[in-house]
Amino acid sequence: MRLESLSWWEVASHLVDLAIAYGLALPIGWDREREERSAGIRTFPLVAVASCGFVLIAIRVLGEGSTAQARILEGLITGVGFIGGGAILKHAGQASGTATAASLWATGALGAAVGFGLYDIAAILSLVTFVTLRCLGPLKEVVRPNTK
Repeated sequence: MRLESLSWWEVASHLVDLAIAYGLALPIGWDREREERSAGIRTFPLVAVASCGFVLIAIRVLGEGSTAQARILEGLITGVGFIGGGAILKHAGQASGTATAASLWATGALGAAVGFGLYDIAAILSLVTFVTLRCLGPLKEVVRPNTK
């Protein structure tokens, strides 16, 4: 797209989508940061914004109805999974960081949902991920008191 053919409406729409992805991921990142996890308040919004950005680019380049967008989603699923894999550590036969990895994956899906305009799915992913991290942590301590 050349500067002279730039649609300011499209730019504003993209800015709003990227801001929504950022805002929905921020509470998840805040929770992980608060718990002093390997990924936190910077990582989660960046994953959501990047996922949203890749989807927006795919829509712009490939066209709104293109089935080739499935390849973008496949790449996002793999790429975000790879980032999450870096959060998992194994020591003494125990794996840690799996909740952070899973929440990174959910955040990537959240960003992609925003990029496709599926705001309801993005909001639900954000809420469910945040509530799971916040509320089920104490339950984990009840079920398995020697973990953490």
